[in-house]
Amino acid sequence: MPRSRSAFVHSALPFATLALAVALILPGIALATEPEEAPRTITITGEGEVSAAPDIAYVETGVVTEGKTAAEALAANTAAMEKVFEGLEEAGIEKKDMQTSQFSVYPVYEQIKNDDNRPQTPKIGGYRVQNQLTVKVRDLDNLGAILDKVVTLGSNQLSGIRFSIDEPKPLMNEARKEAVTDALDKAKLYAGAAGVALGEIMSISESGYSMPQPFYAKDMAMSMRAEGASVPMAAGEQTISANVTLVIKIN
Repeated sequence: MPRSRSAFVHSALPFATLALAVALILPGIALATEPEEAPRTITITGEGEVSAAPDIAYVETGVVTEGKTAAEALAANTAAMEKVFEGLEEAGIEKKDMQTSQFSVYPVYEQIKNDDNRPQTPKIGGYRVQNQLTVKVRDLDNLGAILDKVVTLGSNQLSGIRFSIDEPKPLMNEARKEAVTDALDKAKLYAGAAGVALGEIMSISESGYSMPQPFYAKDMAMSMRAEGASVPMAAGEQTISANVTLVIKIN
């Protein structure tokens, strides 16, 4: 017996409803699984440099003495160092700017040879005391006079002079600003050459910085004493640099 039209319509409706539901759901699934397009970006590095004259110096000076006994060498060293301390204070160096950086007492050995000129076991012939002092000099115009004074008063060891900048942070920040400006200038240049427009800055990272390398003047004390000369010092300039990396969106 043939189906009635009404029965056919009723049986077809569930299939039509299901097909419509699937059609509506599938695009949503496709959209959910489709990855977002990554933004186009340009990555650029900039460098900034700022130069300034040093405003402080660190002087490594001290006294080395010898004696037949450790007590004798120590007494001689103590007397000499007291004069050095007094002279530095008279030259305007505050106690907070003087710090003992090394102190040592050790034996001095003598090489003994027997009658047939063969070396024997060395024996202690005396003792040596070394007292090293780090002095922070804030008045560089007075540096040469201070060096003359400590040597005259008995310092027989000057192992190094290091020039530096006491407060480098403001200069470091200035170099960072210069680095960002340099990176932006490069980005504009490249974007213009490529025919694209720059958008917002996505990230800024510091990729490195450089502080001034210390300058050392060594082994001057003995020659100063021998020649009796004043010591002209040239501090020069020191350069602080910074490097930054920018990631900028391309519109």
